[in-house]
Amino acid sequence: MVSTAFSLCSHPKISFGFQNKHRTELWAISSQKNTSLHRNELGLIFPFTLVSINSRPLESRKLSIRAAAAGSGGSSSRRDGSSRRVYRQSQALAPVAPVKDIASFVLPAGAFLVVTFVLWKLVEKILVPKPSKSVAEENKPTQGVKWSFAAGTNLLSSFGAKVERESRLKLNDFAKELRSFRSVDMSGRNFGDEGLFFLAESLAYNQTAEEVSFAANGITAEGIKALDGILQSNIALKSLNLSGNSIGDEGVKSLCDILVDNSGIQTLQLSSSAFGDEGAKAIAEMLKKNSTLRVIELNNNLIDYSGFSSLAGAILENKSILSIYLNGNYGGPLGAAALAKGLEGNKSLRELYLQGNSIGDEGARALMAGLSSSKGKLTALDLANNSIGARGAFHVAEYVKKSKSLLWISLYMNDIGDEGAERIAEALKENRTVTNVDLGGNDIHAKGISEIAKVLKDNSVITALEIGYNPIGPDGAKALAEVLKFNGNIKDLMLGWCQIGATGAEHIADMLKYNSTISSLDLRANGLRDEGAICLARSLKVVNEALTSLNLGFNEIRDEGAFAIAQALKSNEDVRLTSLSLMNNFLTKLGQSAITDASDHVYEMNEKELNIVF
Repeated sequence: MVSTAFSLCSHPKISFGFQNKHRTELWAISSQKNTSLHRNELGLIFPFTLVSINSRPLESRKLSIRAAAAGSGGSSSRRDGSSRRVYRQSQALAPVAPVKDIASFVLPAGAFLVVTFVLWKLVEKILVPKPSKSVAEENKPTQGVKWSFAAGTNLLSSFGAKVERESRLKLNDFAKELRSFRSVDMSGRNFGDEGLFFLAESLAYNQTAEEVSFAANGITAEGIKALDGILQSNIALKSLNLSGNSIGDEGVKSLCDILVDNSGIQTLQLSSSAFGDEGAKAIAEMLKKNSTLRVIELNNNLIDYSGFSSLAGAILENKSILSIYLNGNYGGPLGAAALAKGLEGNKSLRELYLQGNSIGDEGARALMAGLSSSKGKLTALDLANNSIGARGAFHVAEYVKKSKSLLWISLYMNDIGDEGAERIAEALKENRTVTNVDLGGNDIHAKGISEIAKVLKDNSVITALEIGYNPIGPDGAKALAEVLKFNGNIKDLMLGWCQIGATGAEHIADMLKYNSTISSLDLRANGLRDEGAICLARSLKVVNEALTSLNLGFNEIRDEGAFAIAQALKSNEDVRLTSLSLMNNFLTKLGQSAITDASDHVYEMNEKELNIVF
């Protein structure tokens, strides 16, 4: 019997050491029948035969097996001695790594570290942002940066140069327009001060351009200086628009210094120019000396009582100004009173626009007193949105009674109510010059509108009546329709947002069958729905040679109402309607198609185009 034993202190010990991944060794146990111990190159004894296969440079690992075994048939003392001897030898002879193995490990590891370091630096350079510059460094002027006249900002030299060239080309085109056309609109081009300096040269001794708009171009007080020496020599330019540029008080002062000696410009527009009382004072001083200006627009600025007082003094001395626009400022009652004193001695003024100045009843009283005392012939007076009530309406009515020149008056968006409407109606019974009356948004009900309607029985001078945004209801519509059926000379009737409903629409439709003067009818947002649309459609079947424009927007009309209108248009071969608005209703594609087909039919029958708006 053959026996084989592995012993190292009674237990076999196997250790695996991986030193190089490029080294591979194959071990095989001897299959001989009589096993004998074999000693390796390091002095270790193995009970098997070691077969070593080295593959370089593809050496990958080293496997060391240390064991002790006793031959068969030996005594115990022999086995013990043999074991101690093997143990001592194994303890004394520790394996030593060859230099080649160390080198094969260190060199690849070092190369790996070097490659990793290089890659990390590259990634850091690409991905990590540069440290921010200090404030002093950021404030330094950038070299190679060009300014663009076009909308935009500073650009890098390579791209900015191209943009600057394009901007210069555009400015050259603008300059050619100034030299070629009578009316030139350059509003909203945003060319700024530098652009105006460039273009101003084209206005010097220009004999072609008569109307020029530089509105909303980012021009400041500095840019106004470009016109110095230019406007003094230009006598062809009649209208200059600088609105929407924040030139401020300083810019207005510079402009007024230039215009004092100008003898060509008749219309000057400075609305929304961010100036206040100081600028108004400069304008007033200029108006005292300039005898050429006819129209001046100063809307939506910051002019207060002091500015109004300055302008009043200029109006008193100026003998040529025809129209003054002061809408959207801050005159108030005191400003209106100051302006009234200037109006008393002025004979030239024809149009005064004071919308949105919150003059109130007291301001209206003072202003009407000044106008009543004036020997001028005012034709247009705008007092819209001024917090005027019934008491203020009384003073306005007294002036209207006496006026022999007034053609257009607006009290839009005040609060005169039915009482104020009655006062205005009484004045209109006596007045025979006013043609346009705007009483929209004044909380007038059926009672007040009935008084206005009575005026129209005997007054054939009024041709335009705006009473929208008043809750007159179906009764108010009925009172108005009964008068206009056979009386009056109204051509433009505005009844939008009057809450007349389908019932009121029926009264209006009945009136249209007989009325021969109304050419434009506005019935927006009255809740007509399909019922009201069907009523109006019946009137459209009747020949009406006057009505050309009908606005039915915002009335919740659906396809049924649209079909009725379309059928009416097709059945009337002599329809005169040229504009029909059904904007913001509830029409589907079927309803829209029906109206469109009707429009095509009208064109085929009459060769007149019917403009449809959905």
